[in-house]
Amino acid sequence: MGTSIVGLGMTELGRVYGRSPRRLAADAVRLAAADAGLALGDLDGLLVSHGMSGSPGIELADTLGLRDLRLLALVNSYGATAGAMVSYAAMAVLNGSATTVACVFADAPLKPKQSAGSAYNRDSPAGKAEWYGFGGMTAALGLRSVNSHYALAAQRHMARYGTTSEQLGAIAVATRRWAAGNPLAQLREPITIEDHQRSRWVSEPLHLLDCCLVSNGAVAVIVTSADRARDLARPPVHLWGWGQGHPGHRKERGSDFGLATGAAASGAAAMKMAGVTAADVDVCELYDCYTYTVLVTLEDYGFCAKGEGGAFAASGALGPGGSLPTNTGGGQLSAYYMWGMTPLSEAVIQARGDGGRRQAPSTDVILVSGNGGILDHHSTLVVSPHEKGA
Repeated sequence: MGTSIVGLGMTELGRVYGRSPRRLAADAVRLAAADAGLALGDLDGLLVSHGMSGSPGIELADTLGLRDLRLLALVNSYGATAGAMVSYAAMAVLNGSATTVACVFADAPLKPKQSAGSAYNRDSPAGKAEWYGFGGMTAALGLRSVNSHYALAAQRHMARYGTTSEQLGAIAVATRRWAAGNPLAQLREPITIEDHQRSRWVSEPLHLLDCCLVSNGAVAVIVTSADRARDLARPPVHLWGWGQGHPGHRKERGSDFGLATGAAASGAAAMKMAGVTAADVDVCELYDCYTYTVLVTLEDYGFCAKGEGGAFAASGALGPGGSLPTNTGGGQLSAYYMWGMTPLSEAVIQARGDGGRRQAPSTDVILVSGNGGILDHHSTLVVSPHEKGA
C-alpha cells in the first residue's frame, strides 16, 4: 500500500493582514479538505508546523472542531518541517495509526506599515535570541542574523570552489522567469544579472536579490492511502520516498559548514526509497531561502559535481526550457515564503498538471527539498503523479 497527497489548501499569500496564524492555518486546512472532496470530520490526524510569529499549536484542532483524532502533534525542524510532517503522516497511514492526516504551516510576521526586513529582526518576537557560549562570541563579533550566517556559508563556498556572485544571480534570474507564470507570486517582473548585481548588499556576498521574501499566509496538504486517493476529487500526488539529514555543523576549524549540507544524506535516503537517481528527476522544487542554498543543494543531491553548482546554474539548466526545471512557481525568492510548504505546494501543482504557463514539460519524478536552521536540518520528498511501480 502506498500513500498520496490528495488535498492542497492555500490562503492568500504575501501582504495579507487581519488574520492570525491560527485562523490562516484553519482556513488552509478547510481549503485542503474541500480540494480533496473530504469533510473535516474525515480527518483523524493533524500535524502543525511551528512558525516564527505566534504560530498555531495543537489548539488548532479545537478551532477546526476536530474530535477523536488519532494523531496530533506540533512539529518543528524549521524549513525542513513540511517534508518531515508529510513523511510522518505517510508512516502513520502505512502503519495504521491514522488514515487521513492534514499537515499545515501558517505564519504572519508581516505587519502593516512595517518593512519586510523588520519582520525577523532581533527586536521582534520572531527574532529574539539568547546569546551564550560560543554562539555568544560570534554574536559579539557581529554574526547576529540569519543573513550573516548564510553569507558566511556562501563566502566559504566561493573561497573553496571559485563560485561567483554572478552565478548566484543566475539562480535569481531563472527563478523570477518561472514566477512570471505564477499568478500567486509576489514578484513577477523580469530581472537580469545586472539587476542582481546592482541590488543592495544585505550581507556580503549576498545581494537583496539573493534573499527570500517575507510572507503571511498558510498552506496545508492532506495525506492518505493511495487506495483511498483513487476515489477522491483531485488527481493524487503519490509519495515515492522520503528522508532527513541533520548534520550538526559547528562553525569551527575542520567543519564542512558551507560546503556540504544535510541534503546529501536526506536526498540519498529519499531517492533510494523511491528507487530513482538524480538522473531520473524531471523537476526540482528546492528550498531557496537564498540563491546559495539552491546551489549547494543541487550539488549535494548529485545533479552536478561538488563545486560545479555555479557553472550548472549559469548554464541555464534551472529556468524555463532548461534541462532541470527548478522552483517552477518562483520559489521563496520570487513567489512566497511559506517555509517548506513553498516547494511542496508547487510540487503538488506541477504533479497535477495545474501549472498553466509555468507547467514543466515532464513531471514523472519531482524532488522536493526543505532546509532548516543554518543548514542544520534537511528533508527530502520524491513525489509523482504515478503510483510507485505502476
